[in-house]
Amino acid sequence: MNAATASASPVSNAPIEVDLLVVGSGAGGLSSAVVAAELGLKVLVVEKESVYGGTSAWSGGWLWIPRNPLAVEAGIVEDIEVPRTYLRNELGEHYDADRVDAFLTHGPRMVDFFRKKTTVQFIDGNLIPDFHGKQPGAATGGRSVCAAPFDARELGAHVKRLRPPLDLIAPWGMGIASGADLRHFMNSLRSWESFRHVTRRVLVHFMDLLLHRRGMRLVNGNALVARLAKSAFDRDVQIWTDSPVRELIVENGKVHGALVSTAFSGAPRGDIEVRARCGVVLAAGGFPHDPKRAQRLFPHTPTGREHWSAAPFSNTGDGLRLGESAGGTVPDTLPAAGAWAPVSRVERKDGSVGHFPHLIERAKPGIIAVRRDGNRFVNEAGSYYDFISALFATTHQGDAAEAWLLCDHRFIRRYGLGRVRPAPFPLGPMLRSGYLKRGDSIEALAHACGIDAAGLAATVAQYNRYAQRGEDPAFGRGDTPYNRINGDAGHQPNPCVAPIESGPYYAVHVLPGSLGTFAGLRTDAAARVLDADGQPIDGLYACGADMSSVMGGRYPSGGITLGPAMTFGYIAAHHAAGVALEGAPASTQGHAMTGSAPHIPHETVAVWRPDESSERRRA
Repeated sequence: MNAATASASPVSNAPIEVDLLVVGSGAGGLSSAVVAAELGLKVLVVEKESVYGGTSAWSGGWLWIPRNPLAVEAGIVEDIEVPRTYLRNELGEHYDADRVDAFLTHGPRMVDFFRKKTTVQFIDGNLIPDFHGKQPGAATGGRSVCAAPFDARELGAHVKRLRPPLDLIAPWGMGIASGADLRHFMNSLRSWESFRHVTRRVLVHFMDLLLHRRGMRLVNGNALVARLAKSAFDRDVQIWTDSPVRELIVENGKVHGALVSTAFSGAPRGDIEVRARCGVVLAAGGFPHDPKRAQRLFPHTPTGREHWSAAPFSNTGDGLRLGESAGGTVPDTLPAAGAWAPVSRVERKDGSVGHFPHLIERAKPGIIAVRRDGNRFVNEAGSYYDFISALFATTHQGDAAEAWLLCDHRFIRRYGLGRVRPAPFPLGPMLRSGYLKRGDSIEALAHACGIDAAGLAATVAQYNRYAQRGEDPAFGRGDTPYNRINGDAGHQPNPCVAPIESGPYYAVHVLPGSLGTFAGLRTDAAARVLDADGQPIDGLYACGADMSSVMGGRYPSGGITLGPAMTFGYIAAHHAAGVALEGAPASTQGHAMTGSAPHIPHETVAVWRPDESSERRRA
């Protein structure tokens, strides 16, 4: 959402009034919108793109929420001190006790709220371990939840504006859920049960394309956003697309709303002054495609353009600039300003370039990653963040940070490689485009990629020597629960290790990219944006990637972006509404205590019931 200059043109429409204005339509923004509407506020969400959903709609839809209700119901009960211990060890000097406690305390309550009061439902991730299993406080499961699949027909006409799944990952636009669904697709040529499952899914999807021009069985992040949007629409929340924010309205040190330039057909066209009685929530997706800020905060980008993010191109740091215009600050001291992930550049038929995030295949048995000198540099089965961190750490100053993922013919037909899908999808188009490199021998593949041939041959020989026994003494691949769950359980003795020996051989060039950014506006435990003196800016909140990550620039587990995004969206909504959160300190309890807005007692909270008319009633 673009901040305007002081010379902005006059407003062309009469002002409108709401209680809460939310800038951005990803999971964090929609979470705050739904909760605020449930608490009785009139809420408007503005989104600069023509579709809503942000990066969240392209994500896996997983949330890291220790002690969540689904885990507890399954008998996985842990004291809050256990995840605290894990985060203290993971975050080190960047551990913010107040914000961590707010997240750990209210995350489970956020999940409980959405399960009981909204369309948002979850499936458990009780078998998903934390990234660093050897760290004190790490868990082997029970800390993750994911959005349950959703029938997009429930959105009615609103489905037309829902961001579709990322085309590079979703074949024919069809989302594939992690877990059993993905395993069936991987085994479709090896199991009649899997073949039937995949055939049924594909046929239903193509019928949906014929009837609705998009898939209607939504999974992962697409399902999460759809469920949140349905819950918002049920509560009379408006979502204006094509509506960038030009500037915040700040009067006497308080944020009173924003100037919105809208082309959305459901709103007055042109510049509109939106007055927000209880404040503004910034949730515009961070700055993964802002070269100027990337140049300042990413050490590997001398011009700001040597970084390739899988996030939507519209995530250009608008929320951060808006927050700074009101006095907010963005820290430059985090160990990493981005949520690093290896990506490969894919040229589409229309000439545009997309960035494929390599999240799955790296842990499968029979693949290694090498630098241009042919040497390995990382445990490939580790997290995407750790992969790029290791690449940065082993790249000599002045050299490009780049690597190649290398495998043999057996591997690529079994698991695929990046944008290259497994059998029965053909390899030819990817070879002709240059995305996929092939060689009949390891040396030939090295020449095709520009890798040192002698170095690569020695590396593969050394790797194969131990891989025959399922061992990886160089990097310990397969020695943590996270490694093993992402491997192939049917391959023993090590689900992550197999020799590379069945030519021809293949490679894909990977670059340092991200799934989003960590460096955002400084906030307190109530999600209030702080000024340079550490004081909250009245009426201004941030969540999601517009909020400086509670994880302090670290990546301890999958779902540490969406989990805090929705939790602090939940917290921000309560504070804006003046509704106390149990267990929160008095200094962060909301406008009811500061006089900025009237307190809305629990007994007068507006509740939506399916049999009610569009006229909201107070319970």
